[in-house]
Amino acid sequence: MKHWNVGILLFNQVEVLDFAGPFEVFSLASYPDCNQKPFTVNTVAQTTDLIISRNGLKVQPDYDFHNNPHFDILIVPGGYGAEEIEIHNETLIKWIKDSTRKCEIVASVCTGAFLLAETGLLDGKQATTHWMDLNKLESEYSKIIVKRGIKFVDENDIITSGGISAGINMSFYLLKKLVGEEIALATARRMEYDIDIHNL
Repeated sequence: MKHWNVGILLFNQVEVLDFAGPFEVFSLASYPDCNQKPFTVNTVAQTTDLIISRNGLKVQPDYDFHNNPHFDILIVPGGYGAEEIEIHNETLIKWIKDSTRKCEIVASVCTGAFLLAETGLLDGKQATTHWMDLNKLESEYSKIIVKRGIKFVDENDIITSGGISAGINMSFYLLKKLVGEEIALATARRMEYDIDIHNL
């Protein structure tokens, strides 16, 4: 049974559900009839100093940019901290770019798409973000093909999702893609989250 290491990027003023939603989905998923889990999920930030997320929730990152393990899947959340602060953080942008070269999948939630856009990873690809920021993404990054009215866009090794709760839908899509419908449905039932598995 395959196993993936999932890294979730954190930074000050990150949107809570952008990272907590995917964290919950990947952490709860398990192979049926055994104690093994498909995913190990950890958080990573520029330093291991306490992160103050949007609206004041405090979170302690597991790793920093110097001691983090290899991640097979990297989740880049959004929020005010992404589009207004970290977009100007050259260290963070470089770390994302360097890390994604080693990842199987990189996925953004909400305005985390702007951080991926800043690296150039979305150039020539279809992408989406929070509905309030679609025009901004399109005007500031003209090489991106911006998609509207959808929860997420899969460009194989790069996936972008819409705002906040759309990151949960994207996470269930990844469960279906990587470990199958049975595990995706079982995880959704456990979370009491309604998904249409055939339309993911």
